[in-house]
Amino acid sequence: MSSEQRHALDAMLRQSPLGAITDVHELRRVFADIMSAVPLPPDLRTTAATLGSVPTVEIAVAGVDPRHLVLYFHGGVYAFGSAAGGAELAGQIARRIEASAISVDYRLAPEDPYPAAVEDAVAAYAAVLAQGVAARDIVVAGESAGGGLAIACLVAARDRGLPLPAVAFVMSPWADLTLTGTSMDTKKGIDPQLARAAFVPRAADYVGDHDPAIGAISPIFADLSGLPPLVIQAGSHEVLLDDAVRLAQRAAADDVPVTLDITSGVPHVFQAYHAVLDEGAAALDRAGRLLSAALREGRS
Repeated sequence: MSSEQRHALDAMLRQSPLGAITDVHELRRVFADIMSAVPLPPDLRTTAATLGSVPTVEIAVAGVDPRHLVLYFHGGVYAFGSAAGGAELAGQIARRIEASAISVDYRLAPEDPYPAAVEDAVAAYAAVLAQGVAARDIVVAGESAGGGLAIACLVAARDRGLPLPAVAFVMSPWADLTLTGTSMDTKKGIDPQLARAAFVPRAADYVGDHDPAIGAISPIFADLSGLPPLVIQAGSHEVLLDDAVRLAQRAAADDVPVTLDITSGVPHVFQAYHAVLDEGAAALDRAGRLLSAALREGRS
């Protein structure tokens, strides 16, 4: 792996304006501008669609005859981001497991606080099942807030008696909206882009009048028993590192098979930089092997 790549990425992220912007509308505008400048790989084809009443983006990988489906939840602290913005990472997962993908445009805070995002996530998952896709062929995945939402979706689906997917894959999950993880402090300044101050207003917007420590908002406090295997990845240079570690501990305590994969020296959702960071591509490859194994196990 290349230390030069890591240092170049760190320097680039330290110049990003996202971590310093507090106004949600400005956040959305700047993030949309950034994403519009990053084209999708030519072998990914996207189509606007819906699952029930939830807007989505369907992603197909050229040359892949899909045997499985990735249901994907984008990041953006529950306040910005979009299904289209999540399409590239969703497609990277899909290409590694012979799948197609659906990225979900769940409602965002502050206009639509909790439980809107969870309701949309479960509605999308239930609609996939209603279309005849077998649960054993589904991977639920997400990054950052979308990673926390993926786990909340599984818990809600379990509680509603829905069949659960073969496996879940979350990258740098925001799983504690009480912001009590020790890495919020120990990784301050080491994380090149994010700090506690960036999360405080967004957590308040999403939580609204609810207790941020309830499991449906902060999955590290949820009962995870009965969930499918979890694959959790994070970087050692991110303030959300402790969210990933504690989520894995919660899963293990609840007898959920879990793989915790921490990559040294890399930032939040480092997999998104797979084109310029060897560690990002390698982490996606490792996840692909684990997800494929879980999908095979689900069919045995």
